[in-house]
Amino acid sequence: MLKKNLLIGACAFVMGAGAMAYVGQTAQATAQPRAQTYRLLELFGDVLDIVQKQYVTEVDDRKLIEAALDGMVSSLDPHSGYLAPDSFEDMQDTTRGEYGGLGIEITSEDGVVKIIAPMDGTPASRAGLQSGDYITAVDGQSVIGMPTNQAVKLMRGAPGEKVTLTIAREKTDPFDVSLVREVIKPKSAVARMEGDYGYVRLSGFNEKATDEVTAAIKGLQAQNPKMKGLVFDLRNNPGGLLDQAVGVANIFLDGGEVVSQRGRAANDIERYNARAGDMLKGLPVVVLVNSGSASAAEIVAGALQDRKRAEIVGLTSFGKGSVQTVIPLRGGADGALKLTTARYFTPSGRSIQRTGIEPDLEVASSREQAQLIATRSFQYSEASLRGALDTEDGSKRRGAHAPAEAPPASFDEEGCKKRTTSMLELKCDFQLQRGLDVLRNGSVAATPKLPKPSPQVASVVDGRVVPATGGDKPK
Repeated sequence: MLKKNLLIGACAFVMGAGAMAYVGQTAQATAQPRAQTYRLLELFGDVLDIVQKQYVTEVDDRKLIEAALDGMVSSLDPHSGYLAPDSFEDMQDTTRGEYGGLGIEITSEDGVVKIIAPMDGTPASRAGLQSGDYITAVDGQSVIGMPTNQAVKLMRGAPGEKVTLTIAREKTDPFDVSLVREVIKPKSAVARMEGDYGYVRLSGFNEKATDEVTAAIKGLQAQNPKMKGLVFDLRNNPGGLLDQAVGVANIFLDGGEVVSQRGRAANDIERYNARAGDMLKGLPVVVLVNSGSASAAEIVAGALQDRKRAEIVGLTSFGKGSVQTVIPLRGGADGALKLTTARYFTPSGRSIQRTGIEPDLEVASSREQAQLIATRSFQYSEASLRGALDTEDGSKRRGAHAPAEAPPASFDEEGCKKRTTSMLELKCDFQLQRGLDVLRNGSVAATPKLPKPSPQVASVVDGRVVPATGGDKPK
């Protein structure tokens, strides 16, 4: 039976990228009949019978049972769940890199739909939707408490049709955003030259990712045969296919391990290695990451960091270090299970589940972002998801702290806020500026550091909480 290894980025259902590993069903006999389990299954049947007979209106048995299946599996962790047949088909369309929708990857957080990341060049990106925004209603219909797959159905539709999303954003009153559905054919990789250095942005790991990154780099090499280095941008990349993560890492590595995944049993270990041949022939590489970089993006960043092939600039990544396997039920006729089956590990043996990939040079993209990192212990990440799988070694994600660097006062944040394109020009992209500085200076260690931002924090005066009055100011 054909097996295809994949890895979902960040969370569950997507209007953007993501998928996992497909395998055939295998029957596993239990050692002994479990009377307690059978009794509970009888209880399930009893409850179903009572609902069928006594609920105030007639019920749809299929919907009831599908909801029960999803509730059972999704109680394990945020990334496991039951996919009804239409949701399974939607997921397959998404991983092929072409589908109808808005271009958003979403998850569910405490019953609320939350945006992980808008995809480049899509209606969501052009409308200025942001990572961390909450979607509270679709065309006036509340999606609070709604299963994620149902919310996805409301947002998807025929290309050309309008849909209105109600958005809740921190420090902002709820507002409506009108978008027009499109056939989403996201170009995963885009590239340009920044002086003598190449820049490639990868927005997701669908089936075309490796080929597109390869073509992008070849295009830069043809444009400037004397290119001195490359910035590889994985910010807000929610992940995708495992085989594409290995393929992309292979572009930069000259053989050796990229990642390993380890299941429940001690001997259940699978290793993935790069082939010989570094496409850039040793040219220096900087990888940009942030809290929206998840799963497959973290595999690549972790592999290049561990193998000393690249230095990492930006913010600690999302911390999604688990592998999901998609198990079709009756060939997909009854949908599929999406089940967490393993953790993945970087070449040095790090499990980054919950903790994420910490950058070699920590750089906030704005003074406001630096303020939030310094004054809030809560940051949106895998560790903030209820029921997230623990790390094996008990390590914790770094809490509130002042980031090493943030844009200085001379950086025109107000002017840049008015720009909504996903690929900002260099003068508005402080993290990219610092990544290029690292390339020019040869390493993070050799790059002159900026003054550490001094966050403005709330204080207590005469028993009253006095909020901060300003943003970060360099010392």
